[in-house]
Amino acid sequence: MRTTTSIFFVCFLFSLTIAAQTRQIIDLKENWKFAKGSYNDAYQKNFNDTKWETVSVPHDWAIYGPFDKEIDKQTVAILQNGEKTPTEKTGRTGALPYIGEGWYRHTFKLTDVAQNEKVLLTFDGAMSEPQVYLNGKKVGSWNYGYNYFYFDITEYLEDTNVLAVHLTNRDKSSRWYPGAGLYRKVQLIVKNKESINHWGTYITTPLVSKNIAKVNVKTEVTGSNLELKTTILNAEGNEVASNTTTTNFNNQFEQILAVNNPNLWSPEMPYLYKAKSEVYKNGTLLDAVTTIFGIRDIKYEAGKGFSLNGEIRKFKGVCLHHDLGPIGSALNKSALRRQLQILKDMGADAVRSAHNMPSLEQLELCDEMGIMFLAESFDEWAKPKVDNGYHLFFEEDVEKDLINLIHATRNHPSIVMWSSGNEVPDQWGAEGVKRAKRLQDIFHREDPTRPVTVGMDQVGNTMKSGFGALLDIPGLNYRVHLYEEAQEKFPQGFILGSETASTVSSRGIYKFPVEKASMKQYDDYQCSSYDLEYCSWSNLPDDDFVLQDDKPWVIGEFVWTGFDYLGEPTPYDDKWPSRSSYFGINDLAGLPKDRFYLYRSRWNTEDETLHILPHWNWEGREGETTPVFVYTSYDSAELFVNGKSMGIQKKNDSTKQNRYRLMWMDVKYEPGTVKVVAFDKEGNTAAEKEIKTAGKPYKIVLTLENKTVKANGDDLAFVRVSVVDKNGIPCPTATNQLKFKVKGNGSFRAACNGDATSLEVFHNPTMKLFSGQLVVLVQSSKTAGDIELSVKGSGLKSGKVTIQSVE
Repeated sequence: MRTTTSIFFVCFLFSLTIAAQTRQIIDLKENWKFAKGSYNDAYQKNFNDTKWETVSVPHDWAIYGPFDKEIDKQTVAILQNGEKTPTEKTGRTGALPYIGEGWYRHTFKLTDVAQNEKVLLTFDGAMSEPQVYLNGKKVGSWNYGYNYFYFDITEYLEDTNVLAVHLTNRDKSSRWYPGAGLYRKVQLIVKNKESINHWGTYITTPLVSKNIAKVNVKTEVTGSNLELKTTILNAEGNEVASNTTTTNFNNQFEQILAVNNPNLWSPEMPYLYKAKSEVYKNGTLLDAVTTIFGIRDIKYEAGKGFSLNGEIRKFKGVCLHHDLGPIGSALNKSALRRQLQILKDMGADAVRSAHNMPSLEQLELCDEMGIMFLAESFDEWAKPKVDNGYHLFFEEDVEKDLINLIHATRNHPSIVMWSSGNEVPDQWGAEGVKRAKRLQDIFHREDPTRPVTVGMDQVGNTMKSGFGALLDIPGLNYRVHLYEEAQEKFPQGFILGSETASTVSSRGIYKFPVEKASMKQYDDYQCSSYDLEYCSWSNLPDDDFVLQDDKPWVIGEFVWTGFDYLGEPTPYDDKWPSRSSYFGINDLAGLPKDRFYLYRSRWNTEDETLHILPHWNWEGREGETTPVFVYTSYDSAELFVNGKSMGIQKKNDSTKQNRYRLMWMDVKYEPGTVKVVAFDKEGNTAAEKEIKTAGKPYKIVLTLENKTVKANGDDLAFVRVSVVDKNGIPCPTATNQLKFKVKGNGSFRAACNGDATSLEVFHNPTMKLFSGQLVVLVQSSKTAGDIELSVKGSGLKSGKVTIQSVE
């Protein structure tokens, strides 16, 4: 097999090429031609695309903007939000140009494809409704933009091949920014016709103990008179078990292997094994696939809740949308890794993919980094939420979509639960109960090892109809006032907070007076970072903390959301220019809001947390009440303003907020220094922190989150940009316009300041600071060496930093 396209032997979590003579994986990444619009002949091989834009895949055509309030403008009442009167929504799907048709074309050569070989064309996701053509002939189509799919293209191949993909994104097809284009990877797999089927390996661990693990390996193949050898290797590459068999039933081998003294997978120790599967015929190796898996035991039991490897624990999880902020939906593994690293530092141990099928790379990282995963499938079933949503395809496609989800991802140890839907309108009525059972039965048939949930918001109705009772795990979205009743009426014996909080805040923005408020709006279209504002259907973090701490039958929570995302700018979804969410624990740039430290103070049990809010730059508020909150893992602390004690506060049960926050509500603002001294349980000083009033912005400061990147053309360096005064004190209210320049072996990719109202496009090398900060993304080239980022601003001393790009 020879190819003029670059060949990469890629390690999937479900398959890895281990020998060039058995199969090849060809990454179709570079030199795609793209154009947005309708081109009637673009599927033809001889179509002239020379004037089209040249792009790399993954690619999101809409993220480059511009932001426009007329894009997908809707006059609608959002039922999930309890709205009854339609209003104009201008930023619901991000106000970015994702709607319309797009064409991608790619030319590749394959020569000498042998008679005994076949070629698969695989897509990890295409937004949306892809129609796929090769050499002018239609290969196939798929409707759901979040699903993985593939076609056998062997019969369509020529020496020189032109692949064309047509995509259609309808208006009113999403409730958030869906992105647009070939936003996940596209590959060719060249292998023998007699071989292991795509997604054909299924590994389970039905018996797990400290001394021994029973590993069951089912392998689907195509061919006759085959022999299968499976070898299990530990993380160090040493063989720990092996089995060879010629017995298969209906083209499926089943092997049972024993692993002695197994290392069990968990968030604390994400140990991974490899199962190397080799197919032989008459002594000749035909195919070889390596499957990465983990050995772990999960249980959900009435009266006990969720246990992993025999230890009861509660999910400390967040929900994540699929966009990656300033780079949109275009998948980038280094950006995903950064998100998960931030969540791990916060103490999170679980992620829910909301409300769609996750990328394979995200699951790969969760396996490696130790993050449990709730893999969700749909936001709609047969009843619509939006005019052109998944309900258009549900009856025809739902089973094949679920089968692809399960078969593509079921070997990931991180997945501990499936979700068949989120807040589906089908929660009403008998038909919805039947649909819930139908989908749950598909999951059980294809993967009997994991339970199924649905994120339910109509909890009262699901208690009456039987919808919630039939689920393996009843998932409650909010509705904290119904937890007790649901626990009494549902038979499972436990409840999951499948979606919690929906508290809203803007990083570094504080509003006065400080008070609890639902759907509060301000003239600047921001939300207060005192973390006391929430949505009409939701609640504050502390309300969920109490349930998690006091109710053993509550098995954990998934907070809405870990990061801000494009679209759904509640409570300003009827206000322009709001165009992204306020729900995130971290903002759209990945910078932590104050709420990050509230969750960290509970969830991160390894490291101390001591955080003060608000900032202390309040010119014009001298003498006015300016409450100070401290989020800390310590139980008590003393606050000082310019050396004067404001008293000692200790966490207590007088209110839910007092139980989890230290609050000095009567502090009067005066410029200077705020200092907090935290005490351990014996009353000794354990930690100190202070913030100071800053002067005028003087100097730009650049902070590297990662000092090195890989010279692969994809890796991203994330650089935090801030300004300080002449004394080096951060300026928390700075809004200076900055300019960015990248030299050396890399390029400027994007910038983001986390401001949900900003209309500055992400890919231009200039942006204003928001609350004194922003993040610049620098992308590596394929050549190792130094990359230099310089940042300038009018009247400011410029900043410069060097990033190392390594092989």
